[in-house]
Amino acid sequence: MLPATVNINYGSIGSDFLSSLNSAQLQAVQHSPSIPLQILAGPGSGKTKVLISRVAHLICHHDIAPSSICAVTFTNKAANEMRQRLTKLLGDEITSQIKMGTFHALCANFLRRYGNAIALERNFTVCDAEESKKLITEFFKPYKAGLAQTDSTLKESTILDKISKAKAKGFDAAAMREACNAARSLIPSITDQINSIVSDIYENYEKALNRSNSLDFDDLLLFGVKLFRNHPKAVDWCSHVLIDEFQDTNIIQYELMVELAVHKCITVVGDPDQSIYGWRSAEIGNLTRMQKDYPKTEQIFLEENYRSTGSILNASLAIVAQDKTRVQKSLFTSHPIGSTPVLRALQDEHDEARHIASEIKRVVAYTGSLLNYGDFAILLRFTALSRTLESALQKEGIPSRVLGGHKFFDRLEVKDLLAYLQLIDNSDYNPAFIRAVNVPSRGVGDKTLDGLSSVAQSKNLSTLALVQNICDNRIPDLKPPIKRKLGNFIKVIQKLKIFASEGMSPPDLLHQLLELVDYENHLKKTQKDWESRWENVKELITFASEVNTDSPPLGEEELELVERPTPLRLFLQASMLSSEGDGDKENQKEKVTLVTCHAAKGLEWPVVFIPSVDDGIFPFYRTDDVEEERRLLYVACTRAQCLLYLTRTMKRKVAAETKKKYISPFVLAVQKQSPALFTDVPPGLDASQIHAMSHMLGRPEPDKEQIQKQIEEYRQRFPEQEYPGAATPSPDYRARTQDYNPLNPPGFISSSQTLSQTQGINNSQHWRRPTFMAANSSQPVQAGFAHSTSKVPLIKRALSLQVPLVPTNTPTGVNQVLQRIDPSSFNKPGGPLGTFDAGPKTSRSWSKQYWLRK
Repeated sequence: MLPATVNINYGSIGSDFLSSLNSAQLQAVQHSPSIPLQILAGPGSGKTKVLISRVAHLICHHDIAPSSICAVTFTNKAANEMRQRLTKLLGDEITSQIKMGTFHALCANFLRRYGNAIALERNFTVCDAEESKKLITEFFKPYKAGLAQTDSTLKESTILDKISKAKAKGFDAAAMREACNAARSLIPSITDQINSIVSDIYENYEKALNRSNSLDFDDLLLFGVKLFRNHPKAVDWCSHVLIDEFQDTNIIQYELMVELAVHKCITVVGDPDQSIYGWRSAEIGNLTRMQKDYPKTEQIFLEENYRSTGSILNASLAIVAQDKTRVQKSLFTSHPIGSTPVLRALQDEHDEARHIASEIKRVVAYTGSLLNYGDFAILLRFTALSRTLESALQKEGIPSRVLGGHKFFDRLEVKDLLAYLQLIDNSDYNPAFIRAVNVPSRGVGDKTLDGLSSVAQSKNLSTLALVQNICDNRIPDLKPPIKRKLGNFIKVIQKLKIFASEGMSPPDLLHQLLELVDYENHLKKTQKDWESRWENVKELITFASEVNTDSPPLGEEELELVERPTPLRLFLQASMLSSEGDGDKENQKEKVTLVTCHAAKGLEWPVVFIPSVDDGIFPFYRTDDVEEERRLLYVACTRAQCLLYLTRTMKRKVAAETKKKYISPFVLAVQKQSPALFTDVPPGLDASQIHAMSHMLGRPEPDKEQIQKQIEEYRQRFPEQEYPGAATPSPDYRARTQDYNPLNPPGFISSSQTLSQTQGINNSQHWRRPTFMAANSSQPVQAGFAHSTSKVPLIKRALSLQVPLVPTNTPTGVNQVLQRIDPSSFNKPGGPLGTFDAGPKTSRSWSKQYWLRK
């Protein structure tokens, strides 16, 4: 039986949110709640809008109680965005009743209330990645010598990764050992020893977490499934489950969906083309599995893209369409075709970085500041690629930021204070004791702490309980004596516990803590940058004041064993689960963003650069899944709204050794099949392009005078700068003209175009390429020199001319090149452009763009 419905006046909310949907979106929103639905949404197709409208429609049209709806996202940012937009649509009273958040937050909330049903103390602490690694390191020590004797290698990070992947598949330590034993009996291998070690460490790790009354992030999901499966009343409130980014779910998250969807009313949104987290145990097969488990499942495709230009979509789809096993679907857009995505080959990583920095400068200037630095993103396959790029940006005076840097809740001062509060809430959590006990320093060394931990474990006590007993004279003091050193520490903890038990708010608890340990003075004594760290302390207090510490009921019927979480517990949970804890308050809008392709998913920028599109990077040389690498490049390309640049290197230093590099096979295949989808010429940025960009971005179009002024300022600052592209003639030739108009530049004719496509150009209004005279003739010929390519397109003004060419007013170094031109290389009118091979010994001096006034 479904939970009770809620009476809401549909007219009071209005149905305007339906009128703005396209036909496919509307079909998805109005789909029957009782039939499982998969919404396959391409990038930029408005999936968040559809998900929000679907929730509103369930409530307003189907009278489903808001408190019986569960909406799951993959990030806190996505959850916050959904909550804000639903509040705007439905109001705060209705939105606050919807169960909304990440899988981890959802499970944590239920475990806080119903944990006793599965023998879990409700004041458990969430153990972060740093503390988990410390535990693994401790348990790994006894095995290192044995591994060294057998020349086997195993790292703590690898062990933690194997444990995490086991948990993602629903395996606890016992199940993992059983699986390893089964595999060993079938195929004995050299990995048996490593698997056995990992299983041993997994068991010890689980025991340590249990002793400390703590769960790691993966445990939240494991214990959540256990709770929902063994105690159905914990989820019988749920009438409809909605899950975003379903292609990124792993096995245990799929099991959570099954347990939550007690009435088989499910809506999932995903895109198999954007499945890029296989390395994190995501199962792209969950879409197919759902269809098998729920045979009535229907699919609706969202294929209209509202983000990118047509040319960006065409190039992106050509990359991902090479995977013949994918679900056959497409994308279309009402946006203009836009500038052709650029594919440039540079000499090495330094040349590549300089080129990107230079092009960012040029685009900002030539758009009259329609675009600012915050509109540019450089998407990296891995973070190590950022070093040369950061340096080049810095040299050009371009501000930048690395997205996903040191997070707020990972900072020393924040972790110090949270450790105290964790210890107040959960006295068994030893990692918090180890961190807090010497803040400020109390002269307790690592040996003493190790000794305390060992004695506490032998007496089946937490380390804090042992010290309390020593200070209370219930247990004899140790040697060296610690009562004198830690007596004050125990008093601080006891005072804070009293304040917390009386219901003191988290911000006030933090103020009390800061005063009791004189933390500001501690920072002054120990940290050179104490002022900025003290600002972080104040930001933590602000965060504490903003956390919702109210605990509304989870459903119509509360279980008897439910206990409302305390404000402190809710605050600690919010801080531990916050992946958006990037507490920098500085204005980051005017900075170029450097970010990995994985971290860029779900984001968008007007201009995107993807460097190092080389074989061995796309796909990454260590990957096990080439198709996932192809999808990753597709995701990166579809972050771009207006302009997309792919760059590659001819050579690159790897581990101090210079290696020859080749183009990514993903892009090479597109070049062979559809060469016109990419160009090696930067966009001209003429008036029509600027108009189109301003319309797409919803920004006022800069006037011609403003653009002219920006261009002149740019050229005054960078007089020696090479101006790539049609709108950027070389400054020495520009100075010899009087009628150059940057707002009406020439269209650069690429080698993929035909002569017939060029005949409509009004040359009287354009700059053109260097002029050459035919021998014994007065008929001029244009020649274009394409940077970084040995195939040089030639455009003949006299289409019927079939005589050798001789340079007239050309840059030094071109003569010897032109002598090699074979007149027979010219094609007939209307055919493809003629080309000639410049040859490997040709001087590079001619390979820049040169322009002359007609």
